[in-house]
Formats: sequence, C-alpha cells, structure tokens
Amino acid sequence: MGEAAKRASYSLATASTAQKNLALQTIADQLEQSSAAILAANEKDISSGREAGLGEAMLDRLLLNEQRIKAIADDVRNVIGLNDPVGSEIDSKVLPNGMSLARRRVPLGVVGVIYEARPNVTIDIAALCLKTGNASILRGGKETFFTNIELVKVIQTALQEAGLPSESVQYIEKPDRELVSQLLKLDQYVDMIIPRGGAGLHKMCKENSTIPVIIGGFGISHIFVDESADLSKSVDIVENAKTQRPSTCNTVDTLLVHKKVAAEFLPKLVAQLSDKVKLVAEPKAKSHLSNSANLVDAQDGDFDTEWLSLTLGVKVVEDIDEAIEHMREHNASHSDAIMTNSLSHAEQFINSVDTAAVYVNASTRFTDGAQFGLGAEVAVSTQKLHARGPMGLEELTSYKWVGKADYLSRA
Repeated sequence: MGEAAKRASYSLATASTAQKNLALQTIADQLEQSSAAILAANEKDISSGREAGLGEAMLDRLLLNEQRIKAIADDVRNVIGLNDPVGSEIDSKVLPNGMSLARRRVPLGVVGVIYEARPNVTIDIAALCLKTGNASILRGGKETFFTNIELVKVIQTALQEAGLPSESVQYIEKPDRELVSQLLKLDQYVDMIIPRGGAGLHKMCKENSTIPVIIGGFGISHIFVDESADLSKSVDIVENAKTQRPSTCNTVDTLLVHKKVAAEFLPKLVAQLSDKVKLVAEPKAKSHLSNSANLVDAQDGDFDTEWLSLTLGVKVVEDIDEAIEHMREHNASHSDAIMTNSLSHAEQFINSVDTAAVYVNASTRFTDGAQFGLGAEVAVSTQKLHARGPMGLEELTSYKWVGKADYLSRA
C-alpha cells in the first residue's frame, strides 16, 4: 500500500486543477447516487454499535442519513470552489546576481490518517488530499468499518473515471492493530501521519511513529463567563456549545463562571438546559445549581475529561486570572471562549490562553474547516509547528525553493 500510494502521489503532483476538480465532482455526485448502498452499510455499523453497548452520543457520530450524505457531498463541492494552493508562490524576489527566487507550494506526498468514528472524516480527508495532490492511506475505527468500505469504493470509482490512480486513496480494511504499527514506520513512503481521535491514539502515534505526526483533535474546551458578560446571551452560547452536537471535539467541556455573577447566571443555566445536560460541579458552583435535577459532585479528573456527551463540568472562579490558570492546568488547547463586555478582559484572554482557536462572545462550535471557509478539514491541530487549528488545503502542502537564471554559476 505504501509503494502504491507513493506511485500515485507522483501522478497527483502533476495533475491539473481541472482534473482534480473533476474527481471531486464525481465523488460528490456518486455519494448521492450511491446513498442506498452507503446507508445499508451504515445500518450494519449502527446495529453492531448498539449490540456493543455504545452510547447514544457515539452512535450519533456513526450515523448517516440522506441529509448527512448530502451535506458531505456538498462539502466536497465546496472544496472544488476553493483555490488550489499547489503551484502558487508564497513570495518571490530577484537576487543581486540576477536569479529569480521563489517558494512554490507543493504537495506533501503521502498522508496517513488514523481516525475513529465519524464516517464523514473519510470523505473530508480524501477530498482535501486530492485537491492538494496528496495520496492518502486511511485507517478508520472498527465502529464504521462497513460504512468506510462503501465510501472508499465510491472514491476509487470516481478516481478512475477522472483518469487518476485508484490507489490515490487507499483504506486499511483489516482491524489488526499491528497494521497501524507498520503504517507508523513507513517513513520511506509516507510523509505525514495525522491521528484523529482521543488522547490515547495521539500518544501512541507520537511515541511509535518514525514519520512526523500532527497532534490535534483532543483538548478540553472551556467557556468563561466574565462578570461583565450579558448573562442571557451567554446562556444561549453555552447551550449551543454543549447541545448542538455534543459528540464533537469542539463541544464545550467545562464552564467557568466569575463569582460575582454565579448566583444569577447558574440558575438561568439550569432553567434553560433543564434536564438535557448532566452538570458536574465543584462545591461553589453546586451551591447555585440546587434546582438542577441532573447534578453530581465533581471528582478528581473530571475537569480533565473531554466528555463527548451531554455532560458539562461547572466551576466558579474568583476572576479572569483564576479562569486562565485553570485552563492552563487542564489542557485548554483546542477551542476556548470568553463571554465578556470588557475589551481589556477580551484581549487578556486572547493573549493568555494557549489554545488553537479562541473566541470572544461566540460558541466553541465554530472551530471547523467549513465554518472557517476552508472547505472541509483533515484535522484540528493543537500543536504549534506547521499547522494549528482546522487544517485545510494550505496545511496539506509544503514548499520548495525555485531558482531561475541564465546559466548562472556561483563563484
């Protein structure tokens, strides 16, 4: 698979934008035309998940329906409309010796992606890699095995129709973990590894890979309600950030509330969220949440938990400094927000929080490639080198120096 991907990457590197867009258009069309087969495969995964005792939040991550398939196809069409970064020049200049010198964007080559549930990830990755001329080797979780097999069939058929190698997108079908270990060592063929999943997956890839790894997708997301915030609007933001789609990585995990507004804000929160959300509260917050029918005491480790469900940690803090200190201690690296009407507090929060995406008076749910205008995303990077935040097209390219001269020699 590694050898085939490398060979395919040579063809993709010289493919025209029109040819790559044709492949993407064909993928989008065939997703909708093949929806019956895709949904039948997805039903097998959902049934297996229920038998395995997966929770409703996880099953929602696995689930496809006609509407979601159409949304996935539309995301692919959005990628068609984005500028192809390959071949563009980052900067250029003419040296004193007459040589013109530029940095030109080029594909990375072969990208290996290891991911868990969410079958839309298969299409997102394939679309972005194709647009940027990268071959990809995919390994999804066992929870979406049948769905992913069907999706990759659609992709490979579309590639052939567009005159591109079907090996441009390959899928590791066997669930054997040893194959993942082998993939992580294929540095002679694979140029980058992108894990999408929990902290354990990222740790395993980082410790075992001989290929550069993009770390991301995991992090505790926070919302801090400052003393100057509009409390009614803040409740709406928290509700959106927690309940719109609770199984995603940009869903808020911990709510921090300034002590001066806790007595007013937290009862509003209980009234609006009613019994939809389980609140995990430390003692100061619990004293203002007595009306909640779904309230438990926070235990050690709760504020380090990415819930991925309708569960929310709640803590009352002295001030913005304590909020920031709490976030530094509890892995605020993905998406975090402040609700405030104070410009100085907004700027302090932006500059102090060490996170990939930071928001003022907006939901953490905006951390998404489509929302950012990037089309889809291949991952949300929480590291600081090469890429940070939603990884779109440019983040899947590197560059080479290109010098042009008239038979110029260096003295």
